[in-house]
Parts: sequence; C-alpha cells; structure tokens
Amino acid sequence: MNKKYKIVIFGATGFTGELCAKFMSQRYSDVPIAIAGRNVEKLEKIKKTHNLPFSIVVAEAFDIDALNSMCRDTEVVLSTVGPYHKYGSDLLEACIKNGCHYVDITGESFWIKDMIEKHHEEAKNKGLRIVNACGFDSAPSDIGSFYAVNQVVGEVKSIQCFQAWKGEASGGTIETMFSSMDAKLARGGLGKFSLNPKNSLSENQKKNTNDKIKIQKIPHLGGWTGPFVMALPNTRVVRRSAALSKTIGKYYGDDFVYSEGAYYSKKRAAQKVSFMTMVLGLVIVSPLRKLLRGFFRKPGEGPSQKAMDSGFFKSRFLVETKDGFRAFSMSSSGDPGYKMTSRMACESALCLAIEDPATLPGGIGFGGLLTPSTGLGNILVKRLKNIDVTFEEIPLID
Repeated sequence: MNKKYKIVIFGATGFTGELCAKFMSQRYSDVPIAIAGRNVEKLEKIKKTHNLPFSIVVAEAFDIDALNSMCRDTEVVLSTVGPYHKYGSDLLEACIKNGCHYVDITGESFWIKDMIEKHHEEAKNKGLRIVNACGFDSAPSDIGSFYAVNQVVGEVKSIQCFQAWKGEASGGTIETMFSSMDAKLARGGLGKFSLNPKNSLSENQKKNTNDKIKIQKIPHLGGWTGPFVMALPNTRVVRRSAALSKTIGKYYGDDFVYSEGAYYSKKRAAQKVSFMTMVLGLVIVSPLRKLLRGFFRKPGEGPSQKAMDSGFFKSRFLVETKDGFRAFSMSSSGDPGYKMTSRMACESALCLAIEDPATLPGGIGFGGLLTPSTGLGNILVKRLKNIDVTFEEIPLID
C-alpha cells in the first residue's frame, strides 16, 4: 500500500481516542497519522492541546462518502468509536471496500460475529487484516494465551486464565454495556463458540467447555477465582484464535479448551467482587438499566490521569499439556481499560502500518476477520514488550 496516511485514528475526540492520539504523538510522531471525527472544532482543540503533528480528517460514522474517502487515503484505520454495534458497521465495510486494514477495541462479540458473517470472506480474498478486540478486551487473554501456547511442546489440552486488575470504567464502556441489551444480536451471538468457524469443534471441546466459573481455590497458582466481568467476549476471541491457528502457526490442539475467571488473593475478595458482578449483570439485563443509566459516566468521560497511572493488570495462564502443567503471565502497570487499551490498540495498528507484512501470521496476502494473535501474532508480542508489557513463566505452587 502507498497511501497518504499510515494510520487514521477514528474517534480521536473520545476519551480513548484522545489517549491514542497523545500516545502516538509522543512515540511515533514521524509516522504519517491523521486524527478523525465528526467535529472539526473538537479535533482542532485536541491537536492544539497536545501539540499533535497530525492531519485532521472530518468523518462521521454514518457518512458513507466521508468514510470511503478516509479509507482510500489510509493504510490502517484504528477505530475507538463505540458502541460498535451502533457506530462501527459502516466504517468496517468502508475499510474492506477501499483496501484498508482495520483495528478496534470492541468487546461486543455479537457484533464481531455479525461482521464475520458479512465480511470475512471478502477481507480474506483481498488480503485485508480486520483485527477486532485489541484493547483490554481481549488482547491480554488472546495474546497471553498465544504466548503461552508457543512456550510449550506439542498440543495444549487446556488453558485456564485468571485476571487480576485495577482500573475504572469510562462512559464509553458503560454505554456499551447498557446499550448492548437493546441491540439486535446476531443469531447465536453470545454462544460459547459464537466466533468459531463452522465445523471447527471437537466433541471434547463441546463437552468440556464451561463458562460458569465458581468461587474456588485456583490449582497450582494459589489464590481464588470467581466470575470475571469481561470473560464472555474474551473467551470467544481466544476460541476463535485456537481454531484459526491450525493454518497459520502453532496449532493449539484438536481438543483445546479455554476458560477465564478473575484472580483474587483471598476468598473474601472473591466473594465480594463476584456478588457485585452478579448485581451489575442483573441490572444490565433488567428494565432498571434505563432508569439507572443516568447515574453513571457519559460517553467521552473517563478516569483521571492519577487513576490511570495507578492501575495495572496481570493475566495468569495455567497451561495443561500431556506433560503436565506450566504457568505464564502477561502484565503491565497502568489502567487496563484506558491507558493500556489505548497503547495496545496503537501498537496493534502499527503492526499493520509499519512492520514487514511477511513477518505477520500467514504472511503477505493473508486476511479476514481476525483476532490479535491470528492477525498480529509475535510482532505484537514484540511491540508490547517495547512498551513495558511483561511476558514470563511463573512458578507453580504445590
């Protein structure tokens, strides 16, 4: 590709989009980048506030002509505009129509399923990498599992992931949670294997895959587990990666099983947070969500810089092979939902914009609706290490 921009950050006036623009200007000011959104005054304000060396592109999520023009001019679109089921479909289609790679930070697995059904084959035939879920949803789960699989010998029987984190939710994430219940879901969009290709499941996977995580001790790692609020989208992404891995890298295994829960050092914490998670879930699926929505942050609002700097995440992976168990982790300081989501998304876009495509999974010409590991693989691992994300083996506890 030889276009005007390497990357366009779409939604740069939103909370996460502005973080992306700021991060890019601090580390990659020499890369031809543009910031895009529907409000030119807000874009100009952000450019001035952060002294951004980037061009401005005015485009609105439903303006097809503007989206097509933007996608013709760039090699990669990094979209931070959610909820994606409301604002993302026309943009993704414009990327494929105009020969442009795409990265986003969605956790809306039902929307990803819809986009796979509509666009995977065309993107595959055109060699375009459309990579969803490159933020905290679901890069740590997916890239961490990918890293772990590649450290062991042979096929993997199972990975149990346990997530520990400290961070706050922005208005955009809250809006996605509340509005998703009113969305028209793709058929089977929330199923355990909703993102898997057809005919990619073994009987063992169907029988032994269980998303109901109880409060219990974690074997071999210490601590306690319970339900994790983002496990639904994360598990679907990892399972798609495992299925797609057969043709582009080390295969996870015919009977690979993945599950995900939270990690707590004490049982009391597991009980308390699990109860709060259950209450939140009940609110979201009940009519009460319409009454209570106004009490939460609005889109465009987010945590303070102090809160973002004090956050962290640590994803632990207990891997079972025929030889027994080993454990690995992927971790970083910084609020996972915003500070690290913005950075992981930027590095994902840069994998497609400035890295040699021959080094990406599948090589030159590979494409489709992909996951972080199947679209970006070890190149993303390398880039994440460069921004102080740690990958390591951790000891087992007897």
